[in-house]
Amino acid sequence: MTPESVLDILQGAVYLIIVLLLIILIPALVVGLLVSMFQAMTSINEQTMTFIPKLLVTFGVLMYAGPYMLGRLMEYMNQMFINIPLYLSGG
Repeated sequence: MTPESVLDILQGAVYLIIVLLLIILIPALVVGLLVSMFQAMTSINEQTMTFIPKLLVTFGVLMYAGPYMLGRLMEYMNQMFINIPLYLSGG
C-alpha cells in the first residue's frame, strides 16, 4: 500500500463519518434552537427542557435514517473488501 492509497481510504472514512454524524446532529441542533427560542420568549430558564425533545428527535432520525446510514456503511465496507487485492498490489 502506498501512502496515497492509505490517505484515500482515510479520507473516504472521515467523509462518511462526517456525513452520517450530520444526519443525526443537524435535526438535534434545530430542535435545540427552537426550544431555546421558546424559552427566551417565555422566560423559562429550565436547562433540562431541551433534553427530551432533542432525545426524541435524535431517536426519530435514527429510526427514519438508520437504514440509509447502515446502507452507506455497508457499501463502504463492501468497497473496502472488494479492493483488498488492489490495495495489496500497490495500485
